[in-house]
Order: sequence, then C-alpha cells, then structure tokens
Amino acid sequence: MPLSEFPEAAQLLISIVAAGMILVGLFFLFVAAIGVLRLPDVFTRAHAVSLTDSVGALFLLSGLALYQGFTINLVRILIVMVLLYLLNPVIAHATVRSANRSGVEAWTREDS
Repeated sequence: MPLSEFPEAAQLLISIVAAGMILVGLFFLFVAAIGVLRLPDVFTRAHAVSLTDSVGALFLLSGLALYQGFTINLVRILIVMVLLYLLNPVIAHATVRSANRSGVEAWTREDS
C-alpha cells in the first residue's frame, strides 16, 4: 500500500519518521567517510567503515522502505539490505586479510 493511500495525518507522521531515519543513516555514513579520511591505516579504516556503514545503511534503507510503503520497491530495498548485511563483513574481512598478506604493517603510536 503506497503512502498516498493513508490518511493525511498518517502520511505526515510516516514521512517525518522516514526522514528522521534517513537523516540518522546519513549521519552514520558521514561518520564512516570521516573515519576513512582521519584514521591512520587500512586496518582501523576497515573496522570503522564496516561498522558504521552497516548501521548507516540499515537506517537509510529502513527509512526509504517506510516511505515507499508496501510496493515492489519495498521488496527491492529488502533484497539490498539482505545482500549488504551478508556481504559487508565478507568484504571488510577480505580487505584486511589481503592487506595483512601483502605485508602492510599496522599503525602504532611510534609511527606518528
């Protein structure tokens, strides 16, 4: 059931909640982007990005799903959420493992 089929007061409430969830998701994704720029090595960057990316995507996609209502787009959003939560840890692990096998040294306080 699309958003336009709800009463006007419900539409407003759903839109406000969806916008709030989208903003929270964007905040977490923004923090992840800052982490990539500020953290010193691939290991800490991968840790920060994999955690905040998952939480940010959860809120962002949940807000979009709520705003869309029960349509075919909801199914597509849910498929993306499932794939993201299955693949995000695997991608982070593969990145860190390849960096470790390539001989990348972890950052220490003496390096700064």
